[in-house]
Amino acid sequence: MINSNSQIKRNFALAWPLAFNALLVQSMLMIDTLLVAPLGELPVAAMGIATTIVAFVLGIEIAIGNGIQLLVGRAFGSKSQAELAIAYWSGLVINISTSLIFIFILTFFSSDIVAGITDNPELAELTESYISITKYIVLLTAYTQVCTAFCNGIGNTMVPLKGFMIELPVNALLSYVLINGFADYKGLGVEGAAWGSLISIFLRASFLYLALKLDNKVDLTYPKNRPFLTEIGPQFAEIYPIAANFFVLYVGATVYQLLFAQLDLFAFVAITLIFPWVRSGTQFPNAWAQASAISISQALGQRGSKEHKTFISKCTKVGMIISLFIAAIFLLLSQNIHFIYPDIEAEVQTALMVIAPLYIVLPIIRAYNTVAGNILRALGNSNLVLKIHFITQWAVALPICALLILYFEVSIFWAFAMIPIEELLKVIPFYRYKEFYIKRLHTT
Repeated sequence: MINSNSQIKRNFALAWPLAFNALLVQSMLMIDTLLVAPLGELPVAAMGIATTIVAFVLGIEIAIGNGIQLLVGRAFGSKSQAELAIAYWSGLVINISTSLIFIFILTFFSSDIVAGITDNPELAELTESYISITKYIVLLTAYTQVCTAFCNGIGNTMVPLKGFMIELPVNALLSYVLINGFADYKGLGVEGAAWGSLISIFLRASFLYLALKLDNKVDLTYPKNRPFLTEIGPQFAEIYPIAANFFVLYVGATVYQLLFAQLDLFAFVAITLIFPWVRSGTQFPNAWAQASAISISQALGQRGSKEHKTFISKCTKVGMIISLFIAAIFLLLSQNIHFIYPDIEAEVQTALMVIAPLYIVLPIIRAYNTVAGNILRALGNSNLVLKIHFITQWAVALPICALLILYFEVSIFWAFAMIPIEELLKVIPFYRYKEFYIKRLHTT
């Protein structure tokens, strides 16, 4: 049985390290950018292209990790050591295999990929040199993400947070020295940032390995009576829709950016400036939604469902309250944006004011969909979540956005409005399916 009040408190204990993990990942990218910035526009552009390519791969691995932590949560709830080991090793094989595929692609086809992005030979050469180092981050992250997912799934979200707290200062200090040099050492320039990230992530991977190895409560020995090839199929069937969902949303976000680039320069700059704030603000509702999914998965493993409806209802309400706080912060941001970006053109300031109501309301609408989507995944309906995202974004929102921008040449307000409109389109199916599967859960 799941006690909804005590579980809500436990959810907060799970959620805040998840939120800070996500913010620390973003801050690492910002630190690298700040350290490379003094080298000039070309190194910054090279790192921007390379990190965009690598970030796509890392995003897929993180999405796979989200699927793994639901399986781990279910196994942890059932108190089955065998199921925990199967979830861990299946996830590790799936994520490592994914990383090896992308390392192969980046090793043999990175020149073609970069050439499709830029025709500047000097920029292309710098980008390829950066990728030649950072591609190994993909392999290390495949391992760290599985360890992180395992810790999150068993409710120990502090271990991954400690790993990031170790990695972040090491990455900043090491990257600074490797980029700029120290004493007689001249530094490697932009490649130094890549080596700094690679070494610091290796350090975090070592920490996670030792944390699991030295934890007496964790036994990852694979059960002898469970053929691995038989077990990995069902595990993959639950994980792949979550990874596919990330792919759909990531590519969709890229298409939005390409469409917004067709607006006038001031409008596009305004959207570019506000997007990092929007992404950062969504980390807190996302973390709450993930914590809720972990708790529900653990409860399902215990075969108890009496209080599921009450708990899920409270999870949704808390998620919406968190989104209201984020919206209030965005309101303050909109009133003080000229202090944050004092040197931007007046036209950009105007464009930011025009879209302010849209990005203020966006976290409120998106939070409901995020919580509902994670609840449905925890209930075993990842394919349904994928369908909702795909249909609303690719069959409705993106075609209308393209039509509005490319044919009707609308203002920035109506172009940017398609993002919250897309989220509004998702509310009805997410609400209906969430209620349907909760009722069905009580009848089984």
